[in-house]
Amino acid sequence: MRFLRQSMIGFFLSAVTLGLLAYAGQLVGSAIQDRLAEEPAAAGSRERVFAVDLIRAEAQTVNPQLETFGEINSRRTLELRAAIAGRIVELSDAFEDGGRVRGGDVLVRIDPADMQAALDRAKADLADAQAEVSDAARTLDLARDEEAAAEDQVTLRQKAYRRQVDLAARGVGTSASIETAELAEAAARATVLARRQVVTQAEARIDQAATRLVRARIALEEAKRDLNDTTVRAPFDGTLSKTAVVAGRLVSANERLADLIDPEDLEVAFRMSTAQYARLLDAQGDLIAAPVTATLDVTGVDLQATGVLSRVGAATAETQTGRLVFARLTDAPGFRPGDFVSLSVTEPPLENVVRLPASALNARGEVLVLGSDDRLQALSVTLLRRQGDDVLVRSDELIGRDVIRAQTPLLGPGITVRPMRRESEKTVVSRDMLALSEERRARLVAFVENNRAMPQDAKARVLAQLAEPEVAAAVVARIESRMGG
Repeated sequence: MRFLRQSMIGFFLSAVTLGLLAYAGQLVGSAIQDRLAEEPAAAGSRERVFAVDLIRAEAQTVNPQLETFGEINSRRTLELRAAIAGRIVELSDAFEDGGRVRGGDVLVRIDPADMQAALDRAKADLADAQAEVSDAARTLDLARDEEAAAEDQVTLRQKAYRRQVDLAARGVGTSASIETAELAEAAARATVLARRQVVTQAEARIDQAATRLVRARIALEEAKRDLNDTTVRAPFDGTLSKTAVVAGRLVSANERLADLIDPEDLEVAFRMSTAQYARLLDAQGDLIAAPVTATLDVTGVDLQATGVLSRVGAATAETQTGRLVFARLTDAPGFRPGDFVSLSVTEPPLENVVRLPASALNARGEVLVLGSDDRLQALSVTLLRRQGDDVLVRSDELIGRDVIRAQTPLLGPGITVRPMRRESEKTVVSRDMLALSEERRARLVAFVENNRAMPQDAKARVLAQLAEPEVAAAVVARIESRMGG
């Protein structure tokens, strides 16, 4: 009985549990169906607002900078060549690649023995020619005297002939005497003709002697020039380059000895497009004397030279485009011919333009400006120049407006933004100068002083900048990049 009672109680409890589980399953299923049958509640939408960086567009007058590259050349370069052949017997101590010479210094001397002998012979020939001229003059004087004497003899013979004719007319003289006197007169006339021929020969000898004297003088001058050509002198102050001879070497006529370059009279040649060249012309079509700044990066420190545009190439070479322009450098310490430099040419000023970051202008030539209710508006502008990371644009509607510094695909007309304005331009410019600590300043000064590759004038200029309370950040960055710091 006890076993039966416990079995019935267990069966009853199991039935109740299964019933409760079935009921719970029904409740869960009906709840899921009701949830799936419900319509989702519409969520409320909210406009997205972007934070943007703005810049105030202000009209100003700007001198655009044309950036290009060029090569430094010397305006005075001379090839030193041997005028005569011979053996080199003397070389200047400065006759070496990079040697500095002064105008008038003796650079090379060729053995002058042969030229001196030729000069002595020319002097002797000149003395002979002068003696010949003197002798010819004396001979001419004697010939003329003999001619005069012969003419006097003719006069006497004529008188004798007339006297014989007169005696014959009075019956005193004879025909034989008349013939003898006539023959004597004829002989005297023949003598005069002979003397005239001698005078003519003497005059011709005078002309020949004068010509010989001129030739002797010409030969003497040539001998003097040849003797002077044995000495090669520097025509101006400069630096020697490409020296190619040594003492004792035999050189031929017109052989190249070296190049003489004036390192103080420099110019830079660079090429620009035709459109850029057209912006540097005046009303008459002539190239303006625009200022030029040449920069050479030397061990992290920029060497700078200033100058002005001087001329333009006469013609455009084959396979070339644009214009070849030359600028004369007036102050170029540390520069040498052959240096490849970057150039900045100052163009004529542009008035009523706005300088903006290049990222503010899109490909359609539009900028985004802040409108009413902090919504963006697209404004078309005229692009005038690109200046590094900036652009120069012009638009009457742009002046005084707030412009988006950088356009992104998320920004466009009608978008609501949250304006964020930067510091004033003065504050931004001041960031280009750094106040160095004493330790940092000492490291920079030590690096510059120990740099042997830097020219002395450039080193002095950089040390003067480092001595200032504030130093340009670009200068500090270039030096530290070389230091590895």
